[in-house]
Amino acid sequence: MAAYAVAHMRQATMGPQIVEYLHEIDATLEPFGGRFLVHGGDVEVVGNDWPGHLIIIELPDRQHVHGWYNSPAYRAILALRTDNSVADVVFVDGVEHPHKATGVLEQSTGPRPIQR
Repeated sequence: MAAYAVAHMRQATMGPQIVEYLHEIDATLEPFGGRFLVHGGDVEVVGNDWPGHLIIIELPDRQHVHGWYNSPAYRAILALRTDNSVADVVFVDGVEHPHKATGVLEQSTGPRPIQR
């Protein structure tokens, strides 16, 4: 089942380090089958407030998400992002299709910290 790395990018300082990060990240995703589904863009806020941008990266499964995030290639550029932005980042599994909203009633998992 597909899994996702999701970031709520609250603030970024667009400078040489973020530009370098953007030039490098695609190559780190490729070996893990990762691809951007959402990468910034216009957010239409319809409830409450949403400061910043949304980024969603799809990978084949949670194992691939962790493999990518912990890979030497991604770790080599991670500080370029973290030193120049403020973002909440989570990993989440997709759902089996077809999926009905009541399917979450059968799950008993809540938010959990990522093992680093």
